Amino acid sequence: MSSSHTSGSTEHRAPGTKHPIGLIAGNGTFPQLVLRAARALGHEVVIVAIKDEAFPVIDNLAAELGGCRVHWISLGHLGRCISTLRDAGVSQAVMAGQVKHVKLFSGVMPDLTLLSVLTKLRSKNTDALISAVADVLAEHGITLMNSTALLSPLLAKPGQLSSRAPSEGMRSDFEFGYRIADSVAGLDIGQTIVVKDRAVVAVEAMEGTDAAIERAGRLAGAGTRVVKVAKPSQDMRFDVPVVGVATIRAMQAAGADGISIDAGKTLILDGDPFLHAADAAGIVVVGRERS
Repeated sequence: MSSSHTSGSTEHRAPGTKHPIGLIAGNGTFPQLVLRAARALGHEVVIVAIKDEAFPVIDNLAAELGGCRVHWISLGHLGRCISTLRDAGVSQAVMAGQVKHVKLFSGVMPDLTLLSVLTKLRSKNTDALISAVADVLAEHGITLMNSTALLSPLLAKPGQLSSRAPSEGMRSDFEFGYRIADSVAGLDIGQTIVVKDRAVVAVEAMEGTDAAIERAGRLAGAGTRVVKVAKPSQDMRFDVPVVGVATIRAMQAAGADGISIDAGKTLILDGDPFLHAADAAGIVVVGRERS
């Protein structure tokens, strides 16, 4: 079952109007940023908001911006998602926001379209699953765009990003963590590890970055460092690394004092407020420039 409403748009576009863009929205603020950027460029936006994942504020934002259609669709209803986008004339879509991977193991009822995808998978890791979904979308004439294409100013820059510079000990922890984090990300386990004194304290898996940071704080106390990386062959259409003010809050609560993120691959959701929050908390932020 799905529900939908229209905000300031019609099915028939005036001559010269840009083609509509699809937005498949999970949780977090990422979908809202994409929606604002797409509307600022004059695109109509057809939003497939995933029930129990996308934030309800997407309805209010769509009404405020106009030129949007919002359709609430249950996780697992891939066929309904595809037909909704196709019926609206969408040929390009952005996938933005997290969908908790554990929900695949908690009673999600897939429709026949998604079931056909799942039965062909050799593993249910993030890359394999979403790549397969992207292939099915493409078979129906819908291309997944680079999820950061509309938000390039929010991609992390290289070098020291915070007011506070990393100490030698922190730099050592970051350098120690990169090889391990890259390996973990390359295996599609998670994007984040937490280290202290050149020892791995926590590795992110399905629980997410904030939970891994919190666990590291319980295990090792203050002075942990967070290393968040893109996959070695990161597909920028989905599952790109993201950080925001909530990341800084989690670090502050856990006593973590530094974070390294990959420049050009990591989306800073809140922009400058993220760095302001880091500075206020005395947390170091650096952007790693990968060769």
